[in-house]
Amino acid sequence: MSRISGSSRASKLMGRAGGGPYIADVLVVAGGGGGGRETYNSGGGGGAGGYRVESLTLTPSTSYAVTIGGGGAAWVSGDSGSDGSNSSFTTTVSTGGGGGARPFANGRSGGSGGGGGAYATGGAGTSGQGNAGGDGPSPLNAGGGGGGASAVGGNASGAGVGGNGGAGSAFAGTTYAGGGGGAAIGGPLNGGTGGSGGGGRGRGNAGAAVAGTANTGGGGGGGNDTGAAAAGGSGIIIVRYAGSQVGSGGTVTNDGTYTYHTFTSTGTYTG
Repeated sequence: MSRISGSSRASKLMGRAGGGPYIADVLVVAGGGGGGRETYNSGGGGGAGGYRVESLTLTPSTSYAVTIGGGGAAWVSGDSGSDGSNSSFTTTVSTGGGGGARPFANGRSGGSGGGGGAYATGGAGTSGQGNAGGDGPSPLNAGGGGGGASAVGGNASGAGVGGNGGAGSAFAGTTYAGGGGGAAIGGPLNGGTGGSGGGGRGRGNAGAAVAGTANTGGGGGGGNDTGAAAAGGSGIIIVRYAGSQVGSGGTVTNDGTYTYHTFTSTGTYTG
């Protein structure tokens, strides 16, 4: 397996008709981080799982390992929610999202960084996979949202009562890897909205924290003094190539231009 330039795509795809190697775009999204919380004040949202798309040369009849990372658990004790787990397609690996932090603790680093708890800073994202989590703005005692994961995605901010998770990225008509929203400290304040791509809302006056959506890599919403944080969502892997079906594995669909193999659990893709 190797990465190739776009200029080689046409010749490689032509080779597929004769049973040779072919090009596939592979989306690899890791599990999102869990939200942070403490029994007082407010916690940061979980960072989205790392988001990667690689163009790979695949060989017919060759098996490629597919690993789907689980979402991180919400805060139970310690400084933060749990990190999401890595997802991988053979040697292409996306990093799990960082857990959101409790008050006065920094968000954890990951594919995208977890949001900082109140009075603390967000965790770092992984270059080419995601972005930093937002800071917890002390005037409102609110945790920043986890950063949205994407090669080109938006950065979460700690602005407002919770900070939104950053936007995810589109592939196969769906958006993935939104950051979790940070919590707000009771009263009339609402928690931060989760980022597009499965990020969960943070807890606040509008209700409970929301988990990252399964198989999106979304981060979980942060919790506050009145209620729990939420877990991150599991990851996903999609193999896409032009034309009719060649490989096997996962759920197979075709939109008239591309064939897609979608994996929502660990398995094997056969070229």
